[in-house]
Amino acid sequence: MMRTAIYPGSFDPPTRGHEDLVRRSLLLADRVVVAVAVNVSKQPLFPVEERLQMLRAAIGDDPRISFQSFDGLLAEFAKRVGASVIVRGLRAISDFEYEFQMALMNRQLHPSLETVFLVPAVDLTYLSSSLVREVARFGGDVGSLVHPAVAQALASRFSR
Repeated sequence: MMRTAIYPGSFDPPTRGHEDLVRRSLLLADRVVVAVAVNVSKQPLFPVEERLQMLRAAIGDDPRISFQSFDGLLAEFAKRVGASVIVRGLRAISDFEYEFQMALMNRQLHPSLETVFLVPAVDLTYLSSSLVREVARFGGDVGSLVHPAVAQALASRFSR
């Protein structure tokens, strides 16, 4: 039986940390769905389709990885794609409380759905999309923090 994992997030923009977690998720599942969340309460820097394109460029063509967007409840999306695992990254202790609450709620909504927490690679622990956006906004070099396609999209966005 094929095990499907979902790696959800806003990915605004995708970082090297996201890439690391997607690839490592394949150690836990046969198939990984990278799921870009549509959050109507947030004003993203990039539209969903552009985030999906950046993720495809950064991750490459691996038939075990697919990219989709979703809105609404993650537990319902998991049911639609047949996922049994949610993968979430924990960079710091401060991430844990929120992620723990979300994991419990997702289990309440979808009892067979497990949440697995992965710790990022040591050299990527500090990295977040908001930090990358801020560095790029002020003209800093994000080349080591994101895929070249993402760096180009950020440069284009902030050169306007």
